[in-house]
Amino acid sequence: MEQFELELIAKYGEKDEELKQLWDDHISYEKILEKYETKPFLTPVEEQEVKELKKKKLAGKTKMHTILDKYKTAEE
Repeated sequence: MEQFELELIAKYGEKDEELKQLWDDHISYEKILEKYETKPFLTPVEEQEVKELKKKKLAGKTKMHTILDKYKTAEE
C-alpha cells in the first residue's frame, strides 16, 4: 500500500466500519502468510490454505481500493 492510502485508512477507518474490517483482515492474512513463509516445507493442506488466504487478501484489497478511491476523490 502507498503512504497516501495508509493515511486515508488511518483517517477514515474509524468512521468507515467496512474499511476498518477490510484493513484488519488484510493485516491478519498478512501475518498468517508470513508464518507459512518461514516454514521450510508446507503440507498440501497448508499449501491450499495459503492459496485461499492469498485470494481472500486480494479480494479484500480490491474492495479497499474501491473504498479508498471514493475518499481520494473527496480529498481532491
